[in-house]
Amino acid sequence: MSVRRIWASLSTLALAAVAALGVAGTAVAADSASAGGYVALGDSYSSGVGAGNYLPDSGDCRRSANAYPQLWAAANSPASFAFVACSGATTASVASGQLGALNASTALVSVTAGGNDVGFASVMQDCVLGSEATCLSSVNAAVGKMNNSLPGSLDALYGSIRAGAPAAQVVVLGYPRFYQLSGSCIAGLTEAERAAINDASDVLNGVLAKRAADAGFTFSSVVDEFTGHELCSGDPWLHSVTVPVQNSYHPTTAGQSGGYLPAFRSAV
Repeated sequence: MSVRRIWASLSTLALAAVAALGVAGTAVAADSASAGGYVALGDSYSSGVGAGNYLPDSGDCRRSANAYPQLWAAANSPASFAFVACSGATTASVASGQLGALNASTALVSVTAGGNDVGFASVMQDCVLGSEATCLSSVNAAVGKMNNSLPGSLDALYGSIRAGAPAAQVVVLGYPRFYQLSGSCIAGLTEAERAAINDASDVLNGVLAKRAADAGFTFSSVVDEFTGHELCSGDPWLHSVTVPVQNSYHPTTAGQSGGYLPAFRSAV
């Protein structure tokens, strides 16, 4: 059995359980932010899946005390703080389940959304368990969604955020590249697969940046912050396939504090 297939076999149990970036669509009934408040929206990259120390009341949303919104709020003491990001959220479920935290006095909003809309977890499962051809086909299909259906979904979400918080600064954060090419990994995906996944991340970030700019929002990339800390770098700030399964391909505690927090802080 090849090294790739041994690695894939060990990964099967974990990835078979990953159907999305967490548990999708959990609605959050949060109290409205008071004047000058900060509201943290989004998916598992904002809730902090992979960073541990989950807040007891967050359930399957897995909001971490180590996530960048919590860290920023602790350091800056906003007038109020509503942390409603939820693992598995799509643009639609952010719109339907999280925007009750916004009001006319909300001063600052952060959001990550879009990865689940294009089938991130299915792509990674195809790449880990399938052939190179299967992986590349799955990546290309996701890129098609990024270019075709995702812009409209983002426009709808961003319009709803602006309607709910008309005076707020809204910061849209992107996603990291996953892999350092020609890095230290000796098993797993091929270099062609890793490069394709990185390229798809660049496309996704480009779509997010364009739709954010058109909405009058601020886009903050995390690519520079994660450079040198991708998978295969020797000092990764992202989990590879791991147990518990929901941590797979999510930022570690260091990825939140050293990657997402500085990217957010620089935009505010």
